[in-house]
Amino acid sequence: MDFQLTEEQRAIRDLAREFAENEIAPYASEWDRTHEFPARVYEKMGAQGLLGLPFPEEYGGAGADAIATALAIEEISKADGSIGLTYAAHMGLGATPIYLFGNAAQKKEWLAPLAKGEGLGSLALTEPSGGSDLAGSVKTTARLEGDEWILNGSKLYVTSGKVARSILVLCRTETQGGHRGLSLIIVPRDAPGLVIGKLESKMGLHTSLTTQVFFEECRVPRENLLGERGAGFRYTMQVLDGGRIGIGAMALGLGEAALRASLKYAQERFAFGKAIAEYQAIQHMLADSAMELQAARLLIYKAAALKDAGKKFSVQAAQAKLFATEASDRVCWNAIQIHGGAGYLTDFPVERYYRDNRLLLIGEGTSEVQRMIIARELLNDRQFT
Repeated sequence: MDFQLTEEQRAIRDLAREFAENEIAPYASEWDRTHEFPARVYEKMGAQGLLGLPFPEEYGGAGADAIATALAIEEISKADGSIGLTYAAHMGLGATPIYLFGNAAQKKEWLAPLAKGEGLGSLALTEPSGGSDLAGSVKTTARLEGDEWILNGSKLYVTSGKVARSILVLCRTETQGGHRGLSLIIVPRDAPGLVIGKLESKMGLHTSLTTQVFFEECRVPRENLLGERGAGFRYTMQVLDGGRIGIGAMALGLGEAALRASLKYAQERFAFGKAIAEYQAIQHMLADSAMELQAARLLIYKAAALKDAGKKFSVQAAQAKLFATEASDRVCWNAIQIHGGAGYLTDFPVERYYRDNRLLLIGEGTSEVQRMIIARELLNDRQFT
């Protein structure tokens, strides 16, 4: 069902679906096994206009709305969670802040190449000293000397940091603590003093490159400050709201892939003389999975529609991200159970779907943080339904 999608939204969804089915799905299992980073795929995505979907045409984008962008992330993620994550992070975290807060010169120099597919964008937030508490845990500093910012510190869990054309860095530019002392600075790939650390070995998402990043007297031009000095925390919170819609869409894609695999297997696997799809226990798992994914889709679309309308959507994005990721977790878990022993083998994709989805309950705000956001709104007695 199309949920009254516009012609443009359907066209973008179909473009992403066709690309995913032809260029990603046939190779995803092998890439997961070898941990290969499929650079050529991103080049092809750029050529198709997929890497710049939400940005204006004047910067090389497609001018797509938030619903169309979520649809594209969902379709790519159905084929491969690793590429879905890299894709969502590139648009939502690496490029969107430049579009929202950058000046004309920054958009031309940094956003346009990302939108055109000439490189991937990245955002460096988390540090060894903390995670969810960004305001209090950021220790990376940037001091202004003449016409240069000089950065010192380190970041963890940087998606695409090893291959990014540019990395947006949340750092402390003021002496006072708390969020008022934080700024975002654009660090080019070739900046002196930028050191890319080791690739992290992860449970899943094996071809999405996750790295440590170090800044050792790292020098970047003064004009690489993004937006206002001291506004980095506020900018980051706004960006994460939009990113959560993307993470929800990614989870939806993985859950849909798991349900599709479960339906196929349940009709082909026989036990005690009949297909296991005929057993009520299996039917209940399939029914619950379909229902939860449908509910997740509606929450994602609602948050995206509010974003497109220019209305507040922080709580709705938190609801969508929370429900979709946890629903997909259950769907992927049920998929393994439906497959039985086969579900534990790497010969079948459902174990990969489960591994890949598990991060989504943590990244861009844990499930616990999303519940805090939603509860805070309830306790403030605001209307958000």
